[in-house]
Amino acid sequence: MTNKEVANYLRAFTLKEKNTSKKKNTSLLPENKATVVENIVLEGRSIPVYINEFWTSGQRQASSLHELAYRACFKPQLPRFFIEMLTQKGDLVYDPFSGRGTTAIEAALLGRKVIANDINPLSKIFSLPRLNIPSFQELRKRLEEIPLKEDLREEINLSMFFHPRTEGEIVSLKKYLFSRSESGTEDNLDRWIRMVATNRLTGHSPGFFSVYTLPPNQAVTPERQIKINAQRNQKPPYRDTKRLILKKAASLMRNLTAEQINNLRKAAEDALFLTADARLTPEIADESVRLTVTSPPFLDVVQYHKDNWLRCWFNSIDVREVEKRITACRNLEEWSSVMGGVFKELFRITKKGGWVAFEVGEVRKGSIRLEEYVVPLGLEAGFCCEAVVINFQKFTKTSNIWGVKNNLSGTNTNRIVLFQKK
Repeated sequence: MTNKEVANYLRAFTLKEKNTSKKKNTSLLPENKATVVENIVLEGRSIPVYINEFWTSGQRQASSLHELAYRACFKPQLPRFFIEMLTQKGDLVYDPFSGRGTTAIEAALLGRKVIANDINPLSKIFSLPRLNIPSFQELRKRLEEIPLKEDLREEINLSMFFHPRTEGEIVSLKKYLFSRSESGTEDNLDRWIRMVATNRLTGHSPGFFSVYTLPPNQAVTPERQIKINAQRNQKPPYRDTKRLILKKAASLMRNLTAEQINNLRKAAEDALFLTADARLTPEIADESVRLTVTSPPFLDVVQYHKDNWLRCWFNSIDVREVEKRITACRNLEEWSSVMGGVFKELFRITKKGGWVAFEVGEVRKGSIRLEEYVVPLGLEAGFCCEAVVINFQKFTKTSNIWGVKNNLSGTNTNRIVLFQKK
């Protein structure tokens, strides 16, 4: 699409599927879901702001393949909206801050080529295996072949999280996967086992290996878990790790179609998963990317390395080395400097006529409007800012979208700055 076609599309947009909920409409939008258009002035330019319910969780049930917990990830419907609007099958889609791989997986499901990058090596562990959907029977057979020794232990004390027998099984899996990786014999089945086991390490239901703890995207310290156990008067019960891995694997695959599986495998043929600084990605060719959809780290709000210490342990990743590589910006000046470099690299790799959809989240309870900083960065890199797209589902009455207090919490709102390389 050209910029004019995109503008017309956003203005005329209505959800293809009606919301069947019987709840009272609390939106400021009229019942027919017509797009509200406002304008903001940044850098002396008037930029249109398109406000509508462009996607909802009920509009299109996302693929079960996305159901892996990861801190600060957006819903699959967000990248899907821009991928469908701005690309065609075979186009290259990129995410420089890939996280659990939502953009890459969604692009692959839709028949696009993919590149994903994230400084955290766990991102590749969660993303790459899902492009190669294994046979469930073969996965079961491989798991049966892995010897588990219930008396194995690690140097670190994990007794506050796991039953002794469960801990032995986890350590056995860890040693098996490490051996396969080191010997160069790790295959798609092993990568699936690694991905699912990493996701099942800790959580707050019997579907996880651990006793009740925080959700799986945020591992607590051993000291904190001891307190949780005391407060809840709980002891880690035995969990059958192989059974839980198979159960989660089946859940991830449950609604995939034959066409989607074929699209994923085709994307895997030349997919690229990097663990680089997003400002320097020489592996990506000049003017090769049709669309970037990303949600960058927002200042120092999320401590990825602290949340993932247990996942890093299981995958033999030195968390201290990851800490050194992750850029934790403490103020807007540092953040803007880093993102400025990212935009310059995005301009290099984006095709002429290509797009960047850059999500700007709520920072410090809405006191900072990142679009006011992101727009100048994109313009300085050479992009044209075509729009700010606001998707929302629930708001109370207000006169201006930028002042909506519900936008700060408790909604499914997203704000995306849309750039094009002319």
